[in-house]
Amino acid sequence: MKEAIVLAGGRGTRLQSVVSDVPKPMAPIHGRPFLTYLFDMLIGYGYEHVVLSTGYMHEVIESYFGSRYRSIDIDYAREMSPLGTGGGLLNAMDHCRSEEVTVLNGDTLFRIDFDALYRFHQQHKTLLTIVLRKVEDTSRYGSVVTNAEGRITSFVEKGDAQGTGFINGGIYLLNSSIFEGRKVGDVFSFERDIMQVDYPHKPFYAIESDGYFIDIGIPEDYARAQNEFISL
Repeated sequence: MKEAIVLAGGRGTRLQSVVSDVPKPMAPIHGRPFLTYLFDMLIGYGYEHVVLSTGYMHEVIESYFGSRYRSIDIDYAREMSPLGTGGGLLNAMDHCRSEEVTVLNGDTLFRIDFDALYRFHQQHKTLLTIVLRKVEDTSRYGSVVTNAEGRITSFVEKGDAQGTGFINGGIYLLNSSIFEGRKVGDVFSFERDIMQVDYPHKPFYAIESDGYFIDIGIPEDYARAQNEFISL
């Protein structure tokens, strides 16, 4: 079974000047919540089960989708108090049925080839594959550096990154054993406490994609989505 976790618990403070009555992943694009575009993309690649990691205004998401959207079964992993990106992921993994799960951000649409992601992940027998996107200015995101085989060799923080490079596109394929030694309820960052700590001694890989990418976290990009989604 193909499963995905969608991180949908953010408060979205930067977007609240234009979207304040719903959580960020529910921001309307042409009359539809942003999350529906993510779900439609996953359905196109045969995903059958999604766990929504919710927090802020969780009831809005749960009342809209319930337990099913089209052909996808939906479960909810609610954070009663902030657990960090790692703690939130581990909390959501507790609702999954498979060892390997795809992870997406609930405020980002990155149209990748998920079949190619699975093939790459299995070929390299890795615990973690990150999908990278090339951008002209990495300063807003930070960047990820790999060797010729795709193994991650370094992470560059936002403040230090500049110019053209590859950013973490917010899509992962991971094995549940990456959380070994941690338990549900722990508070930690997936980026800082796992990815950036373990990559020197664990084979973490990255695959590049030039698919359509947009992060609606700021008003300017949310407005851009309204125009660009017409063609999608």
